[in-house]
Amino acid sequence: MKYQVVIPAAGQGKRMNAGKNKQFIELKKIPVIVHTLRVFEHDPDCNGIILVINKDDKPEFIKLIDTYRMKKKVQLIQGGAERQHSVYNGLKSAKGEEIVLIHDGARPFVKQERIQELVQAAYEHGAATVAVPVKDTIKRVYEYEVSETVERSSLWAIQTPQAFRLSLILHAHRKAAEESFLGTDDCSLVERLNEKVKIITGDYTNIKLTTPDDLLIAKAIMESERGETK
Repeated sequence: MKYQVVIPAAGQGKRMNAGKNKQFIELKKIPVIVHTLRVFEHDPDCNGIILVINKDDKPEFIKLIDTYRMKKKVQLIQGGAERQHSVYNGLKSAKGEEIVLIHDGARPFVKQERIQELVQAAYEHGAATVAVPVKDTIKRVYEYEVSETVERSSLWAIQTPQAFRLSLILHAHRKAAEESFLGTDDCSLVERLNEKVKIITGDYTNIKLTTPDDLLIAKAIMESERGETK
């Protein structure tokens, strides 16, 4: 089933302490964003890639797309002040496809099987996201003291991609913009419309690269799942 994907990649990634956009950090000598783009580049069901970027990074992104010879057209769209604004800018450039995915640029290990499941679920239910059950004990903390241990059997850690019927997610973003509502993710914008979001069980390896420690995990994932050497 065909789809388009919006990839927000305009954030500064301050927690990475890299001194540059974390999308340009290299894993096995290849920038993170290229690893992510290749997932969709190699998926025949992906009919369009919309990459939302900071305007100052545009020359570097153009260079990467050319250097790594992306065969699919990658549309570059200017981002906004917040991730939500950037995604909305990207969605407004999506055309023709009924299903659109939204996927973090710094989450390069999503599997093709999950994408297929997600697209099908979004087609059937309108909205879907990959997620994994929480494994750790979760405690609510107030001023560095435990106030409650949260029952975790119903808790899931939400990842991306998140998939939607294009008309639904555009409506959700438009309404959020009109009401100056800033959500925690794109699904939260749909939830506030009283629409259901289907959960697809994801993979714990589908990590988002946020801090330097995540790069160590990423390298281990690449060596174990992709058979790459040091």
